[in-house]
Amino acid sequence: MKIAVFCSANSAIDPSYFAAAEELGRRVAEGGHTIVFGGCNLGLMECVAKAARSAGGRTIGVIPTIIERGGKASPNVDVSIPCDNLSDRKDLMTAQCDAAVALPGGLGTLDEVFTMAASSTIGYHHKPIVLLNVGGFWNKLIELLDDLAARGMVRGSWRDIIQVADSVEEIFLKVRK
Repeated sequence: MKIAVFCSANSAIDPSYFAAAEELGRRVAEGGHTIVFGGCNLGLMECVAKAARSAGGRTIGVIPTIIERGGKASPNVDVSIPCDNLSDRKDLMTAQCDAAVALPGGLGTLDEVFTMAASSTIGYHHKPIVLLNVGGFWNKLIELLDDLAARGMVRGSWRDIIQVADSVEEIFLKVRK
């Protein structure tokens, strides 16, 4: 299975997020799966890729040219897929993966999660999308999604499209369904 990981490229964040990224990367590799990530050498992106490769796993980096030109491409990429911009990266990551996991992240991570979720709602794919809720990181987003659903802004249950896991172990139960 190829698992896309959406996450922060920031480094000055809670250490528990790095521990979760490291555990995810290691567990993906130990399970014989592949990490698909944004190909950046910063923050949780680099952490998850490095952990996967250290555990004998394989990584696919989908790397926008601006990242490459800026010298921020990860050395922990086995297969590099160049792209023009962030929109291309999202499309390529979605096409490459069998499932997606969102670690803590900011605007880019939210953009990736919601682009993939919106594509699923109209039938472009039926790939699992899982938020890893490290220390309650996604709680406010979960509240917002529940509020949108209560106001009739989400068709069906958003939890049929975006699932929530409180541990790395739980992710694997959700993506295998």
